[in-house]
This record gives sequence, C-alpha cells and structure tokens, in this order.
Amino acid sequence: MRFLWMIGGSISLGVGVIGVVLPLLPTTPFLILAAYCYARSSKRMHDWLLSHHIFGPLIEDWNRHGAIRRSAKILATLSIAFIFAISFLLRVATPIVLIQAAVLSAVLVFIWTRPDGPASDGARSGRT
Repeated sequence: MRFLWMIGGSISLGVGVIGVVLPLLPTTPFLILAAYCYARSSKRMHDWLLSHHIFGPLIEDWNRHGAIRRSAKILATLSIAFIFAISFLLRVATPIVLIQAAVLSAVLVFIWTRPDGPASDGARSGRT
C-alpha cells in the first residue's frame, strides 16, 4: 500500500510542478495532496517537500492556517483570466465558455475567501 501512496504523491507533485508554469492547473492543491500521500509512504519525501524553499511554505500556510498567500491568489487570478481570454480568442463554443466561467468563478471565490496567511513574506524574514 505504501507503494501506491508513493505513486500518488509523485503524480500529485508532478502535476503541481507543471501547474507552476501551466495556468490551467492549480499548484497548491496538488502539493497538499502530494504531502498527504508522502506522509503515508515516505518520511524522506514528505520532509523534503515540507522543507522545500518554494513548496514548503505554501503547504505550511494551508496546514496551519487554512490560508493561501496573497501572491498565490494574484497569480491564480491572472492565470484564470489568461485561460479565459484564450477561450475567447479561440472562439470556444458558448456552452463551454459558460461552464468554464461558472467553474473558474467558483475557484476564484474559494481562493479569495481563504485567509492570506499569518504574515507577509517580509515579516517572516525579519524585514519590515
């Protein structure tokens, strides 16, 4: 069973990493799923993911505060707007655009109703 959790964690991590550069995929939920899977399969991979300088803080913010950093919210919003604009440029069928608008709006509502996190990045590093 640990092997299946490891595969799930690795797939989730891969999709999360792709989501960093591909606006269609969200990064943070896949990283949280990867951490969950790794916690059940590999202490080494779980510790690596939580201590990663980019991914670790996103997971910690969610685990401790149910929060999504404002910078991640802004990036997600811009990515969603970009995807929606591409749909218009490609003249995607109206029913598909309406479904896309409903789903992406729900995602934005969820993202923007989460807290921003405990402190700004500057305050965490001792700068004001």
